[in-house]
Amino acid sequence: MGTDTVRSPAADEAADRRREQRGWYFYDWACSVYSTSVLTVFLGPYLTSVAESAADAEGFVHPLGVPVRAGSFFAYAVSLSVILAVLVMPLVGAAADRTGRKKPLLAAAAYTGAAATAGMFFLDGERYLLGGALLIVANAAQSVAMMLYNSYLPQIAPPEERDAVSSRGWAFGYAAGALVLVANLVLYTGHDAFGVSEGTAVRICLASAGLWWGAFALIPLRRLRDRRAPAREAAALPGFRQLAATVRDMRRHPLTLSFLLAYLVYNDGIQTVISQASVYGSKELGLGQSTLIVAVLLVQVLAVAGALALGRLARRYGAKRTILGSLVAWTLTLAAGYFLPAGAPVWFFVLAAGIGLVLGGSQALSRSLFSHLVPPGKEAEYFSAYEMSDRGMSWLGPLLFGLTYQLTGSYRDAIISLVGFFVLGFVLLARVPVRRAITDAGNPVPKRI
Repeated sequence: MGTDTVRSPAADEAADRRREQRGWYFYDWACSVYSTSVLTVFLGPYLTSVAESAADAEGFVHPLGVPVRAGSFFAYAVSLSVILAVLVMPLVGAAADRTGRKKPLLAAAAYTGAAATAGMFFLDGERYLLGGALLIVANAAQSVAMMLYNSYLPQIAPPEERDAVSSRGWAFGYAAGALVLVANLVLYTGHDAFGVSEGTAVRICLASAGLWWGAFALIPLRRLRDRRAPAREAAALPGFRQLAATVRDMRRHPLTLSFLLAYLVYNDGIQTVISQASVYGSKELGLGQSTLIVAVLLVQVLAVAGALALGRLARRYGAKRTILGSLVAWTLTLAAGYFLPAGAPVWFFVLAAGIGLVLGGSQALSRSLFSHLVPPGKEAEYFSAYEMSDRGMSWLGPLLFGLTYQLTGSYRDAIISLVGFFVLGFVLLARVPVRRAITDAGNPVPKRI
């Protein structure tokens, strides 16, 4: 007589959670190619060169009649994109919590960003304004989509799993970035063999990131599920009145706000390094595009290992201590970048290795730590504030970088100006009592945090 294995409801729930987590990882796989190939590698130097070709004899372009040094145009466009995201994210977050329907909003943001990125194929000649507009739309849409994506974390992973789940998500993203960069490197370095010009090869790399983003976004959109909104959320206020209510609610959790302030500061430095490193390498150090691609590929490969390794360190020492250690490493690495000799790829690769080892882990653990500080039922609203700190408030770093270059004409001065973000962020984070913050948010405190 045969026996049937009957799965318990708990086993079914765990299997469903694992399936949803695997789908969740794939949004990092989908969108990280934009962050890597577009924002970090190709668009900065390429858009800068397009702006320089449109510049006047003094090296200035004049968008809307405003004189802007061509070398600062990309940094200013990044700043404008995140200011736009600041205006949109809280409203989308409130709507997601109010209706419980995150997936349609995630799909709209993801495909807006993917379409704008694919449209970068048409960025040639002196079309720097087109490039700036597409960058602003794509980067703002990416911020909105990441806010919704991150807000799923406390819903799909119990407290003891979040460091590991968040780290795996970042690892998936960096693995995708590395895979696509290999294809980009083959196309870019062998563009003559493929019968295309160097500029056309860059535009193909930019557009393919948008196609990749749109194609793989289908996987999380199929596997993630919406949760029914609590009755109190369904009656929430619309529009900016809801935003004001969210801000008032966050004031009831000052320790959560203290963490957000610390994260705002140090992550501003991280995001600026990501977006401006290729400009620094090409314009200040005189490195070719192929060298920059190899360096970023090295960052991607080591960031996979770094995210997983820092996740393991967090299980032993706690997420807060591990993040603090990563900020020390960021400070030392960035300070060393100031002294890199021009025309020396080996030392740029060493710098890239240092960045890669701390990049994924510091971001993944910050996300999982914040998930413990979110009151239940407020995930999207609070992650809209988190995403403002992640991307939406990261206009300060690019603005400082652009202004420093505009005033000094030196990218070395611009890069060293970012050290203060990591030092101040360390001090602010060290002062946050995270266990009490988790308790005040109404969540269980993990054994190691």
